[in-house]
Amino acid sequence: MRPAPGDLLTVDGRASVQFAGDRAVTFRVVSVPDLPTYHGWIWLAGYVLDRRGLATARREIYVQIAGLRPAAPATATVPRRSSSRPAQRSASAPSGVGRVSGRRR
Repeated sequence: MRPAPGDLLTVDGRASVQFAGDRAVTFRVVSVPDLPTYHGWIWLAGYVLDRRGLATARREIYVQIAGLRPAAPATATVPRRSSSRPAQRSASAPSGVGRVSGRRR
């Protein structure tokens, strides 16, 4: 499997010893730099994702192509309001707009 931008991968000890055990990461590929490597290895640029699928760090990694695995897409959850009614907005200007504290106009 040759990675391409947009791919979501599991990078663990099969891809490189630096990701063995609890150091495995979910990685979103942004680009595949055209850098010289040893046969079977590849440079990848992208983002490490957390359990919710949110990017936590940008990294460039050097891994074995044969050890890369597709990752299951994480579902990012959006917090919902507990109220079943939409919030009421006042017709007047929001608080603090047009006011300068400590000075008179």
